[in-house]
Amino acid sequence: MIETFDAVLPHGITLSCRASGPRDAPAIVFLHGFPEGAFVWDGLLRHFGDRYRCIAPNLRGYERSSAPAEVEAYRAKHLVADLLALIAQQAGGPLAALVAHDWGGAVAWNFAVQHPQALQRLVIVNSPHPGVFLKALQTDPQQQAASAYMNTWSRPEAEVELEAGDFARLWAVFSHMSAEDPSRPGGWLTPAVKDQYRAVWRHGLTGALNYYRVSPLRPPTGPDSPVLALRFPPEFVTVQVPTHVVWGEADVALPASLLDGLEAFVPNLTLTRVPGATHWIVHELPALVAREIERALVR
Repeated sequence: MIETFDAVLPHGITLSCRASGPRDAPAIVFLHGFPEGAFVWDGLLRHFGDRYRCIAPNLRGYERSSAPAEVEAYRAKHLVADLLALIAQQAGGPLAALVAHDWGGAVAWNFAVQHPQALQRLVIVNSPHPGVFLKALQTDPQQQAASAYMNTWSRPEAEVELEAGDFARLWAVFSHMSAEDPSRPGGWLTPAVKDQYRAVWRHGLTGALNYYRVSPLRPPTGPDSPVLALRFPPEFVTVQVPTHVVWGEADVALPASLLDGLEAFVPNLTLTRVPGATHWIVHELPALVAREIERALVR
C-alpha cells in the first residue's frame, strides 16, 4: 500500500510525498528527475516496503510541493537543505540508501558529498557526476550537442512550448527513446501512465524548469560562457560513501561516456552497465533496478 502525505519542513518548504513500509524500519529515500514525479518509484516502494520505510518526495517545484517563484530558490544548496530536513523529519537516522535518477541524482551527488553521515549508501540511476559532467560539457562536442536541450528549456518561453498540444514536446522526450514501442523493453508509456504524468505537469512546469535555468552546468553557447571557466575543487565533488551506479547505455542525452573517469570522484564505486536500456530505465526494467538496489543494500 502506498501512502501520500505532505511533509511540512521547518524552513517553510512542503514536499508532497509517497511512502510505504513500517515507520520504524530503516529508510530508503527515492528522488525523481525531470519531467517525472514521485509516482515513478511506486513499483520500488511496493518492492521494498516489506522491509524498509520508503519515501519518495516530489521535489521542490513539482506536483503539490512548494514551488517558489524565484529562480534562485532552485539552487543546489536549497534542494540539499530540503532533503536534509526531510530525512531528519521522516527517517529518524541515517538512510539505508538514497536512490536517485536524473535531476534527483544531481541533488543526491551533492548531498552525499556534503552530508555523508546522513546515508549509508548511494544508488544513482543515469545521472552524471558533476565533475565528469563538467568536463564533458567543456570539452566534448558530442555531449554539448546532446545537452543542448538544457539551454532550450532555460528560455522564458519554455513552459508555453512544452505545455502546448497536450504536452506534445514532453511526450516526444519519451518516444525519442522508444517509450511507446511495444516491441522493445520500452513500450511503457501507456495511457494510464500518461495520465499520471499529466497529473504532475498540470500543477505547472515553471519550478521544474527553474532547475535548468539556475544550473551552471549547461552547454556553452559561446567562448565566454561561464561553464568554460568553472572548476570544482576535488573536496567539493568527491563522494566517500559506498556508491552503486546503474546506467542504461542507450541514453541519448546522457551517454555512457559520462562514466569515464567516474572512479576518480567515487573511490568506493560499483558500476552496472545495462546495454539497450535508455534514460527511462526505471520504467523499462523495474525488476533489474530493484535487483541492483538489493545488491547495494547488502554491501
